[in-house]
Amino acid sequence: MRLLIRNALVQYGADTILEDIDFEIRGNEKIAVVGRNGCGKTTLLKLISGKISMNNPDSDEKAVFQLSGGQSIGYLEQINFEDKEICAEDEIKKVFSDVYACRDEMREIERSLSEDPNERLINRYAALQKQWDAMNGDSCEREMIVMFQKFGFSREEIRKPMGTFSGGQQTKIAFIKLLLSKPDILLLDEPTNHLDLPSIEWLEDYLKRYEKAVVLVSHDRIFLDRIADVTYEIEYHRIRRYPGNYSAYLEQKEAALLKQEKDYEAQQKEIKRLTEWIEKWKNTPTKVSAARSKRMAIEHMVKIEKPRRFDRTTFRAHFSPKIESFQTVLSARNLKIGYDRELSEVSFELRRGERLAIIGENGKGKSTLLKTLTGQVPALGGEFEYGGNVEAGYFDQQVAVINDMDPEQTVFDNFHDVYPRLTNEQVRSALGAFAFSQEEVERKLGQLSGGERVRLALCKMLFTRPNLLILDEPTNHLDIFGKDSLEQMIQEYSGTVLFVSHDRYFIRRIATQILDFENDSVSFYPWPYEIYLEERKKKLERESSAEIRKAEVKGISEDLPEEDSKTAGQGSLWNTRAELEMIRKNPGKERARIERKITKLEEDLAVSENALQDLKDAYHDPAAAADYEKLGKLQEEIQAEEGRQEELLAAIMEQEEALEDLEQLLGST
Repeated sequence: MRLLIRNALVQYGADTILEDIDFEIRGNEKIAVVGRNGCGKTTLLKLISGKISMNNPDSDEKAVFQLSGGQSIGYLEQINFEDKEICAEDEIKKVFSDVYACRDEMREIERSLSEDPNERLINRYAALQKQWDAMNGDSCEREMIVMFQKFGFSREEIRKPMGTFSGGQQTKIAFIKLLLSKPDILLLDEPTNHLDLPSIEWLEDYLKRYEKAVVLVSHDRIFLDRIADVTYEIEYHRIRRYPGNYSAYLEQKEAALLKQEKDYEAQQKEIKRLTEWIEKWKNTPTKVSAARSKRMAIEHMVKIEKPRRFDRTTFRAHFSPKIESFQTVLSARNLKIGYDRELSEVSFELRRGERLAIIGENGKGKSTLLKTLTGQVPALGGEFEYGGNVEAGYFDQQVAVINDMDPEQTVFDNFHDVYPRLTNEQVRSALGAFAFSQEEVERKLGQLSGGERVRLALCKMLFTRPNLLILDEPTNHLDIFGKDSLEQMIQEYSGTVLFVSHDRYFIRRIATQILDFENDSVSFYPWPYEIYLEERKKKLERESSAEIRKAEVKGISEDLPEEDSKTAGQGSLWNTRAELEMIRKNPGKERARIERKITKLEEDLAVSENALQDLKDAYHDPAAAADYEKLGKLQEEIQAEEGRQEELLAAIMEQEEALEDLEQLLGST
């Protein structure tokens, strides 16, 4: 047990934030903490880190906060680098002070041993060597460089002074230092903020392999699913532990609520039955004893609390476009985007009803593309054109959250200034659809959270009922429940959507097409996100195979005499001259080996085809039509079997090509 908290109470003034909290970290668990904005997730992290204390009275002996001896806790707080002139590399290397101290002492002992090789120094050097190995001294700087680049920096930027980095970049550097320090308990509060998709995917893999405990708060549902093996939910100031990731928690919570509802209803029914019997017979002398017994049965019941179903939606806005656009909504041809220099060149066509997700690395021009399409930034070349009847609404999360609005202005007045012709009732109705109650519309803008500002900006934009939504990171600052609401709203929307997002769950639910800013190019994929991932994986594998094949051919050509190099590399199966000589001496053996492999692959393909047909028959069985869970599993199995068939077909083709190459090779001798 790394950490144990029991019966903890946390209050701010008269407000109770956390109550009767039981929390523990066992071994190397990866723990997700979930709940609505403001429920106390960050407060819990501060409690674990020791930044705040429990408010339990001294007389409360049941309260426990126990941290195992020697456990280090790492928590990313507000960033304040004191030395702005120091370069990023030297700032990050402060993490390795113990490593460098060990190295310096080892070097000093090495110098001393050359003059006086005594046993004491030898033993001390051996102990330091073990310490050096435990700290991965040989690889720590290499790990620093890799991590720096994985967070979206170029290799050259590591020599830049800290003062030249933006606030978001400085936060990343602080995050890098935290990860490199490798604390026993790593506390992360929204770690994917400001990271692009490649960085998020790298961080996922890093945290899954992290050899110590992790406690993380995040609104990225895929991130939670892929990392967490335990989930704690904070609700109504209390906390509950669920084994498994975020999806497992949702299933368990729903099952527990359904059971509690049934048990509660059954108990209330029994109480009603007993109460009616008592009322009917309480004044009958022969029934007095029985009535007393039934009354005692009611009193001794362990009362089941009425389930409280937390409303998971934050707004219920439903709207449709005011007018319908023409079939072609937006087209771009060789559109060059950027500011003082070209960032990317983009071509795509967006048709009515499609939802195009723009993804990729930061700094490649995703948001710049939206600003170019909305006329805020001039194009550097190429062209774009809107179709007929297109009315666009643009959401910029930076403007929505960081703006120069009057902090003393109310939500009501801010909306009414944009639509002055509306009546007070119409304004309140519009804001109410985005979860601003009768009281909340009188709140001042300076009191709003980031998520509330996003809701207000969406409300103002969508009130015009555009038929094209252009959205820049719309899920930023929304909690998980807000994201669910936004996803549902867009799924029900009949217009067209063009959006930038790093939220993979949101992309997976919304996108029908993908525009990927990858490396030095922009690729258009006319498929939903899951198919895009499969196709991109195949593309990378093909590129990797081509590079390997090219390297193999080059290696064979360099190793063989000139006459042999003309045929070497044709199959990539025979990589040395010795292998070629053996094949030439006994070509029948090699031919038979390849033919046996082809036969085996064809047999496996036949088995796969039969299995696929059985799965499809089960999927289309009318008896399973209403079993959505079973249908979902069958669909996954069908996709997996289809993928297996593709692999088998590719392997058969590879062996057939190798057989042809063998015949050509033998024919040239």
